[in-house]
Amino acid sequence: MVVALALAPFVAGMAGNSWVRILDFALLYVMLALGLNIVVGYAGLLDLGYVAFYGIGAYLYALLSSPHLLENFPALAQAMPGGMHAGAWWVIPLAAALAALFGILLGAPTLRLRGDYLAIVTLGFGEIIRIFLNNLNAPLNFTNGPQGISNIDPVQLFGFSFGKKWTVWGFEIPSVYLYYYLFLTFTLLTVLVSVRLQDSRIGRAWVAIREDEVAARAMGINTRDTKLLAFAMGASFGGISGALFAALQGFVSPESFVLNESIVIVAMVVLGGMGHIPGVILGAVLLYAIPETLRHIARPMQEALFGTELVPAEALRMLLFGLSMMLIMLLRPAGLWPAALGRARPTPPAIR
Repeated sequence: MVVALALAPFVAGMAGNSWVRILDFALLYVMLALGLNIVVGYAGLLDLGYVAFYGIGAYLYALLSSPHLLENFPALAQAMPGGMHAGAWWVIPLAAALAALFGILLGAPTLRLRGDYLAIVTLGFGEIIRIFLNNLNAPLNFTNGPQGISNIDPVQLFGFSFGKKWTVWGFEIPSVYLYYYLFLTFTLLTVLVSVRLQDSRIGRAWVAIREDEVAARAMGINTRDTKLLAFAMGASFGGISGALFAALQGFVSPESFVLNESIVIVAMVVLGGMGHIPGVILGAVLLYAIPETLRHIARPMQEALFGTELVPAEALRMLLFGLSMMLIMLLRPAGLWPAALGRARPTPPAIR
């Protein structure tokens, strides 16, 4: 597995750097899905506004690593004549902390809500954040509105920029390859944290709340603080993913954080297997990589078979996406790779 992950960008790069970019975004969505898995899979709290934390992390990185604020606030430009080029290695933790704070702000007033009501409130939260990002360009221009923020600095490590090619022993490594290894590192750290949380006292408390909140409260679990911790932890992963997204793209706009993104991330968790880390990873990779692959091969395949493009690639992509969700829900309602029954629903010692 280590060899396969290490060589993946070079194998995909044989067909062009666009395929390596698909790998980059697949890893990004794995991080997002694992973060949402804490809220949905472990704690059983349906969150349809998760993309808001993704946007918060992305815009924080964009504001602190681009000339946007200095161009629109002269006083700040005078205070920083050298420009605002915040280092990614302290902006990323700050993005995680800010997203966690917003996660607590979302969770605090919704602790008594469950099911559909919680989904509606979190959906509204996600839309509120997107609308703020879209309209905070007047009277003071913080987000540049629908135009978005550009000229964002790439990640730098020991003076080397991830936005440029690296030459190692005469061999050139493109920028998308470098970001692949950076995203892979953060993905592995996310998996490690998720595994440790799953088997910890906190993780067992989340599962207890998911299975029966009344029984969990009766057993002495502080359900209020435990739920808030789930919102905060899940949101922090979203903030980190957003910061990495902004660094890779070099541009952010509100269009990247629409409701459809939240629905796709929820689908990755549900279809992969809620609460099961390998299942969530599988769901994220399949639901992102396969549709993106179809975007590249759908038209050539139709032209080879029928001589013309009968169905546009985007329409075919969404059609197959919806069809796959229907089939999986009918044939495997617990997900493609669900957790073992004994692990998902621990039995009392007396029954064992």
